[in-house]
Amino acid sequence: MVDQTNVKVCHIVLWIAQGLLATIFIMAGLTKVTQPMEVLIELMPWAGDLPMALLRFIGISEVLGGLGLILPSLFRIKPSLTVWAAIGLIAIMVLSVIFHIARGEYPSLGFNIVLTGIAYFIAWGRVKMAPIRPRH
Repeated sequence: MVDQTNVKVCHIVLWIAQGLLATIFIMAGLTKVTQPMEVLIELMPWAGDLPMALLRFIGISEVLGGLGLILPSLFRIKPSLTVWAAIGLIAIMVLSVIFHIARGEYPSLGFNIVLTGIAYFIAWGRVKMAPIRPRH
């Protein structure tokens, strides 16, 4: 039998992870979507090597992924979408790691790997440890 105290603790830790990761991705995504290219290049020098449309697409994907970590679970409407949002953010981070490796930007990898790990923890936790039941 699963210890209910452990499930509650895991549920709380998952909500903290979801809130933290959602905040990071929504802020990063909004920056990519709202800032002029010149500002983005100042903040992220690699941004100048990407087409503006791709950079905006990445930003929109990050915002939607961040919202997907919170809203479906919060309102208990299709909470399984939280897992899919976490998987989508994992995909974004894996592509980001590949991009930075190709450019030799190894110092950037640590943060990307940590974010990937948190997203994986959320996906795993919401499937295995503390799933959120949909509203009936």
